[in-house]
Amino acid sequence: MSRTNDTTRRRFAEAAREERPDLALLCLLVGLEADPGLDETGIDEAQIELDRLAGLLPFSPGGPEDWAGALAGLLGERYGFRGSAADYRRLESSLLHQVLRHRRGLPILLSVMWIEVARRAGAPVYGVALPGHFVVGFGDPYGQHALADPFDGGRRLSDEDASLLVAGATGTPLSPSMLTPASPLDIVARILNNIRAWAAARPERTDVRLWAVELALLLPSHPARLRYERAQLLVERGDFTAGARELDDYAEIVAAVEPEAAEAVRRQARAARAMLN
Repeated sequence: MSRTNDTTRRRFAEAAREERPDLALLCLLVGLEADPGLDETGIDEAQIELDRLAGLLPFSPGGPEDWAGALAGLLGERYGFRGSAADYRRLESSLLHQVLRHRRGLPILLSVMWIEVARRAGAPVYGVALPGHFVVGFGDPYGQHALADPFDGGRRLSDEDASLLVAGATGTPLSPSMLTPASPLDIVARILNNIRAWAAARPERTDVRLWAVELALLLPSHPARLRYERAQLLVERGDFTAGARELDDYAEIVAAVEPEAAEAVRRQARAARAMLN
């Protein structure tokens, strides 16, 4: 790992452990890992752009519906932020600085931009991690609220619309728990999951998948199985010693509850070391 990446990782880990994690900063640090063309100046420019957009919103326009309308009018209509099916094929669609630049992105990144602009303007805003499609909420998530879909330019969503989105993605009905606010760390974890999925579909991009896994491992809470995924990637990329060591460590984690699985992982570790001969 280069010194630049090492510094980025430390900053990311520290930002993730703040009492109130800065969602925009965490997303921009993901971008710093992904894009060699992004530097500190670029991060500052992205934050300034979020501030500028927030300054264009009216002061306290009213209730949740009014806030949703104000954001849709500014970001969806005036500036043309939205998404399309093609955006799912581009890594840039998961990078906040690129979304700000090109006004295109995945639902969750467009939602992050909406959240950060609205938050700066004083809106009661939160992210809603619907299965398969991230949206934004305004107001009281347990009372009067309004939902909007930034991917569709800010289209207002009724409860029936949200149910259709969930049914289309999962085949299951909408449950009240799906409408609870997503925390900044939950949002960042989902973004990194998206990046891992993008890279997993492109075997030549194990480099992207590896750094996405390694950033996810820096979050305070993460699935232990990420350790296994990292070990497999290290072996796949030819780092047999580090991969074998990681496999042994993972085996120790799961041995108490899944002894047979742990032994299978240990066999993988021995096979990795054998590749050195």
